[in-house]
Amino acid sequence: MRVFRSLALVFILLLPVVLLTGCAQKDTGKIKLVVWGLQSGPATKGLDAQIAEFERRHPNIDVQALQMGAGGMNPQKLITAIAGKVPPDVVDQDRFTIGDWASRDTFMNLDTLIKRDQAKKDGIKPQEFYKACWSEATYNGKVYAIPFSTDDRALYYSKTLFRAAGLDPNKPPQTWDELLECAKKLTKYGRDGDFERIGFLPNYGNSWLYLYSWQNGGEFMSTDGRTCTMNNKYSVDALKYMTSVYDSLKGVEATNSFSSAFKANELDPFLTGLVAMKIDGNWFLDGIARYGPELDFAVAPAPVPRERLEGKGRFAGQPKFITWSGGFSFAIPKGAKHVEESWAFIKWMVSPEATRIACQAQKEYNASKGRPYVPSMTADVKVNEMIFKEFAPVLPKYRDSLRLFLDLMKVSKYRPVTFVGQRLWDEHVKAFDEGTRHKMSPQAAMDMHTKIVQKELDKVFDKSKFKVLNWSFPLAILAILLVVFIGFVIRKFREYGPMGAITRSETIAGYTFAAPWILGFLVFTIGPIIASIIFSFCDYDVLHPARWVGIYNYQQLLTDDWQYLSKALYNAGFLALFGLPLGLITGLAIAMLLNTKVGGMTWYRTFFYLPSIVPVVANAILWIWVLNPQYGLVNAAWRATLGQWFHLAAPAWLASELWAKPGLIFMGLWGAGGGMILWLAGLQGVPQHLYEAADIDGANWWHRFWNVTLPMLTPYLFFNLIMGTIGVLQTFDTVYIMTGGGPVDSTAVPVLYLFNNAFTYFKMGYASAIAWLMFIIILALTVVQLKMAPRWVHYEAEKGK
Repeated sequence: MRVFRSLALVFILLLPVVLLTGCAQKDTGKIKLVVWGLQSGPATKGLDAQIAEFERRHPNIDVQALQMGAGGMNPQKLITAIAGKVPPDVVDQDRFTIGDWASRDTFMNLDTLIKRDQAKKDGIKPQEFYKACWSEATYNGKVYAIPFSTDDRALYYSKTLFRAAGLDPNKPPQTWDELLECAKKLTKYGRDGDFERIGFLPNYGNSWLYLYSWQNGGEFMSTDGRTCTMNNKYSVDALKYMTSVYDSLKGVEATNSFSSAFKANELDPFLTGLVAMKIDGNWFLDGIARYGPELDFAVAPAPVPRERLEGKGRFAGQPKFITWSGGFSFAIPKGAKHVEESWAFIKWMVSPEATRIACQAQKEYNASKGRPYVPSMTADVKVNEMIFKEFAPVLPKYRDSLRLFLDLMKVSKYRPVTFVGQRLWDEHVKAFDEGTRHKMSPQAAMDMHTKIVQKELDKVFDKSKFKVLNWSFPLAILAILLVVFIGFVIRKFREYGPMGAITRSETIAGYTFAAPWILGFLVFTIGPIIASIIFSFCDYDVLHPARWVGIYNYQQLLTDDWQYLSKALYNAGFLALFGLPLGLITGLAIAMLLNTKVGGMTWYRTFFYLPSIVPVVANAILWIWVLNPQYGLVNAAWRATLGQWFHLAAPAWLASELWAKPGLIFMGLWGAGGGMILWLAGLQGVPQHLYEAADIDGANWWHRFWNVTLPMLTPYLFFNLIMGTIGVLQTFDTVYIMTGGGPVDSTAVPVLYLFNNAFTYFKMGYASAIAWLMFIIILALTVVQLKMAPRWVHYEAEKGK
């Protein structure tokens, strides 16, 4: 039942978001302009100054800047607010998601406002923005957001480590081949063969397969947006190159094990010398200035294939170096109550004057803390030049690097603007994982994930063939079922004969007191269950009317998508087959130890029970570090024992496809104290005369356990087995936090698959079908266990029968 309620539970949990936004509009004084997605903290003093100046110039407006987790790739709160008709007034949204949101009719088309104010001094002028930024905020020829910030990527390299490796610090690699050779020379191994330093990791920093593909002439979507071209030859060759770099450094699993211990800020591996080169964004300049000002480094364009550098073949007339850019843009959700005020706010935030105020405020704040200031980049070309002229650092290593990032924006690529942008991103990441880990060839990986994206494209383009659901038919069926149910209840009441006045009044009073619970049960439990049944036969995304697709969702689950579902079911089965017995045995063993009569037993029981009540998030974060391949406690003990005695390499745990599931099982044993309570209750309920009889018969401790204790505990074992099986099949929170289903879907579980489809891709109908399929599987397993129970479960009440 929890599976079905999950579809309603997220909306219930997000109700405060709706209430908060709604309440913000009720003040009778100033207009409260609610802005989501803006960051806060010491690094955003400039942003605070911009907002303060806007409020000074508009005394009737009070800006409420809330982060709310909005703007990025976790859209649950925003879609809840939009569906609830209480959206924020402005959202600072990750620009590559604009096309997806625009395709769902969630953001306003800003063309009318742009055209109206274009001639004004503060008007938005498209020609002043970088082409990549403006194009990324445009969908189907219409503008749905105004670019605010931008970023691009280049190669950072340590001059100090270049000198140590005998390389010329003034000649960074320019081609892929040179990059590979430098990576090998800069990599340093310890006596045990483990990494002490890595020269370069293709996907560490912020490059992704996108960059290498574009460098090689590949594209991910056709120009008309109807075809996914991720599996083109040039993108496949790019993946082959990335794989070759990892293979030259002992493979992706070994490098991931090393990088799993990387930290941020002052412990960033580039600053501490653990990584010699990385491709990263311009924002990292400020990190170096703050946390590693003494670092001797330089920035160069990301290396490219030699053919591009030399301008040969298909690269004739093309720029030698390219980059890719991202950033954020301001959008106005549909249904926003203060459109004009929102538009005024957006125009101010992207204006040169506001940017100058922000830079000055942030520079002064940094100076007060003794920190240098490296300005970030905006999406406006002229504004960036103004920033560079007035605020660029004096030190050449920062100034020259910032200049390079600004110049590279002229040759920047951007992620495809499409309604499957999030799915395309996720599938390209999966193709990278499978290719670099040699789960399949790069071509096969790209083919498979291209097919998945193409299926989503075709489904949307063919959506018109499915009719909008006519709710009169399912509602009529529900009405008939309700009448039948009421008739059944009335019939049962009549079987009891006529009621007296006292009985009738007591019955009415009883149902009256139970009415709040009954109403809540009908609305929040039965309601979502019935809705999920209907939606499982529909194409439904929350924001648009459901379209009837019949058994299409189930057909897709059991055919095209069976490889994902079967992998998720296999992982859940693995956790159940190995994790459930180990958990039961561990809980029983602890209970037997705690059932002895020694002093201080209450404290011991409390000690073993406490881990089971630690919050899930805290527990998961703790175990991420306990299982860290480099610095974790488990591997430290492993190296001190098994490593020294038998020369066994410590496992990579969550970074390894082989060890990730055992790692989750190992973590689960830590909470065995929860089951220990039930086992302890069962042990204390075993009659002592049975043990006395066994002693008289000469039974040793094993015979007593096997022939007395265990049979008497079979009811508890049966209960734990039923609940444990259901719990394992509903595993979600720990996997979501610790691994996200990776690596290479090795920890993907059915409920995570359900969640991603429902709340990442908004395929609510498909997710409902997954929920019902899981219900059938859980029901079947439960029925089988119930049928087999009489063969091995012994109840004391049955002894006299």
